[in-house]
Amino acid sequence: MAENFSFDVVSDFDRQELVNTLDQVKREVSQRYDLKGTDTTVELEKESVFIITDSELTLNSVIDIIRQKATKRKLSLKIFDFESIEVISGNRVKQNIKLIKGLDQEIAKKISKELRNNIKKINVSIQGDSLRVASKSKNDLQLAIGMMEGFEEKFKIPLQTNNYR
Repeated sequence: MAENFSFDVVSDFDRQELVNTLDQVKREVSQRYDLKGTDTTVELEKESVFIITDSELTLNSVIDIIRQKATKRKLSLKIFDFESIEVISGNRVKQNIKLIKGLDQEIAKKISKELRNNIKKINVSIQGDSLRVASKSKNDLQLAIGMMEGFEEKFKIPLQTNNYR
């Protein structure tokens, strides 16, 4: 009886690393000479990050700091979905950054279809906001794992593989 091997494809990030990243950002914003006195706030909520500051120039500086700190802490920049900049009271600007977590059904179906088209002896099933990829051949699974980086670029989402058995 042949054994089945499998792994899961998920789109996730380490929330504690994100909290640490934003703490570093807040510390740097309070200490940098060009950002002092701008009354900049960076807030993390359940599914988004809010930045409120004096000007678009300051906002761009804070976003650059977030990108630098996230990269250093090994967070994918693809978890950040930058929405449009809003002008709020007192000539201040607000940026909402949605956090991307989980595969939506549409993208899961596209990834599943592409995997099955490229690797014939593979089973792909959608399980909530993740995919289960199974095969009797470890080589087929290694090929599928190798394809994930291409899918990251194509669909503009962070993908990880885990539970390899």
